[in-house]
Amino acid sequence: MTGMGHAPRDDNPIIVSAFHHALLEQFLAILFVGVLIAVAWNVMRTVQYRRSVRAGESAVVSGPSAGSAVEAAGHRVLRVGFGLLWLVDGILQLQADMPLGLPANVLQPAGAGTPGWVARLSAIGVSIWQRHPIPAATSVVWIQIGLGIMLLVAPRGRWTQAAGLASAAWGLVVWVFGEAFGGLFSPGPSWLFGLPGAAVLYIVAGLLLALPERLWATPRLGRRLLFGSGICFIGMAVLQAWPGRGFWQGHLAGHALGPLAQMAGQMATTPQPTSISSAVAAFGRFEASQGFLVNLVVVIVLAGSGAALVSGRRPFVLGGVLALGTLSLATWLVVQDLGVFGGTGTDPNSMLPTLLVVVSGYLAWVRVPAEAVQGAEAPTFDGRPEPWWAVVTTRSLTRIGLGVLAIAVVMVGALPMAVTALRAGADPIVAEATDGTPSYLDLHAPGFSLVDQHGQMVTLSSLRGKVVALTFLDPVCTTDCPLIAQEFRIADQMLGATGRRVEFVAVVANPLYNSVSTVDAFDQEEGLVKVPNWLYLTGSLDALRQVWDDYGIQVATEPAGAMVAHGEVTYVIDPAGIERVVLDSNAPAGSVGHQSFTTLLSQQIRSIVPR
Repeated sequence: MTGMGHAPRDDNPIIVSAFHHALLEQFLAILFVGVLIAVAWNVMRTVQYRRSVRAGESAVVSGPSAGSAVEAAGHRVLRVGFGLLWLVDGILQLQADMPLGLPANVLQPAGAGTPGWVARLSAIGVSIWQRHPIPAATSVVWIQIGLGIMLLVAPRGRWTQAAGLASAAWGLVVWVFGEAFGGLFSPGPSWLFGLPGAAVLYIVAGLLLALPERLWATPRLGRRLLFGSGICFIGMAVLQAWPGRGFWQGHLAGHALGPLAQMAGQMATTPQPTSISSAVAAFGRFEASQGFLVNLVVVIVLAGSGAALVSGRRPFVLGGVLALGTLSLATWLVVQDLGVFGGTGTDPNSMLPTLLVVVSGYLAWVRVPAEAVQGAEAPTFDGRPEPWWAVVTTRSLTRIGLGVLAIAVVMVGALPMAVTALRAGADPIVAEATDGTPSYLDLHAPGFSLVDQHGQMVTLSSLRGKVVALTFLDPVCTTDCPLIAQEFRIADQMLGATGRRVEFVAVVANPLYNSVSTVDAFDQEEGLVKVPNWLYLTGSLDALRQVWDDYGIQVATEPAGAMVAHGEVTYVIDPAGIERVVLDSNAPAGSVGHQSFTTLLSQQIRSIVPR
């Protein structure tokens, strides 16, 4: 055995290159769809113009259509604000560390310390992402950019409602699998740390945008939104003030920092501009010495703002919005550290979404839109309903085109993610990221003459006509070798009927323990006796040494131990006895790494099996 495999670094060049290549391919696909939409737009405009001319119109209508309603101010703030946030979130996902760094730095910490059922849900997201880092990372980029475009180009009507529902649906996925319910079930939850999660605010915003437009035409919706927000802030104040949770102290027993000071200290170490890290560090020091005062201010502002929003009196509500805005922006900077730094910052955290929801509620309450913008009377044609080319404006046609493009962008992300989530095993690129890409050869494989686990003579020439996957295992190893044997067994299962034309072969790599009975005991322990195309070969020490030398396998006895250190490689030999591929069998640590090697091995074998 050699040392156990290790996980690749977040900035692994193989992963980063594959990530960028996949993004480029998907961008070109989106660009192609955009060109088709542009062509269709020009065709429709040409048809519209010619038919308008034949009908005696001097020009195609290009302004607001007759009877078009004005978008409510609160609706506009919510739509544009969250559209921009989705765009920012998608752009942040373009960071090179996302494919490998997001599970360890974002997803796993979110699920840490949560109840078992929450941790299991979070683990589903972690597993999917770790097994398929490239399609998962690229999918999130395009889904979020597409949602942002959808919200920005659809001010009214069913397009907006559809965009809102899509935003809420994706927000729910992120909230459950990415944020582990936003910290609701985590130890020490706090509004300062993002409770109840930024994603739940995206869900709320999406559902509000999906409401019928008539609800935005009265102050009732805004009032209810403010009242509900006020109740939530009062609840957050109570949670923040609850004794025994450490927020009233800058230092805890044993000189340990309190949770808020500790959070600020951690955020200050994130790679970021010096001015921001200095501000965060300074707040951490202030909190450590004045923890009671800081928490008192937070509790008073949260409770006071919540009560003001609940009161329904305009001066109080405005004051509550302003106070909450000030606290939110301060928290966003010195506690949440803006949320975008460190290479795996996925979004600006919860403070900006909080403000957008509250401000949109306030505007929906105090600024009721005019019923309609009165325009010129729409033309009629012999009392019949107007044809589309006489009603559709240039602006609405453009928005329709951009809306279709946004849907295409979302689908470019959503479809690969859906396929990926259902795919068994792990992408081979995870193994390649650690051990390098396979080496491709065209050499005659050295022959051998050994005996198998049943004592029967086996030579390489006797295996002609089959693809041979050849590796070297220590039968008394308790670390890597059993894992490699299981990888071979699972690769055989993945090959299905193709496996009938493949022989999986291991040669003993131990100068001390190499008897047939030892080899058979290994097979029994690892469940390999039921694999019909599995051979575990041994022989005299001289014969084994010759095979080790021929295949470049270094074998050395460990001091004071029965196990030995040996090279971990796998040769794939074609039916004519030609070495075609050499793989490093020292797979990355963890089940995902071994799944990845298994997928890589089965793919390489499948590419060599005669069709």
